[in-house]
Amino acid sequence: MKPSTKDNAEGKMHQVKGKIKEVAGKISDNPKLEAEGAGEKMAGKVQEKIGQAKKVLGK
Repeated sequence: MKPSTKDNAEGKMHQVKGKIKEVAGKISDNPKLEAEGAGEKMAGKVQEKIGQAKKVLGK
């Protein structure tokens, strides 16, 4: 698997995982879990953008 494809896939996975944590934190009234989910979701978006940049640069 190309590094760019791997970054895209892992980024999307982290976004989904972060969204689940964020929603679970809201439902259980756990602000720490909610914040952790939001952070993981943001990290996933960044990783996905890195994968897109690698694809454009041909790496």
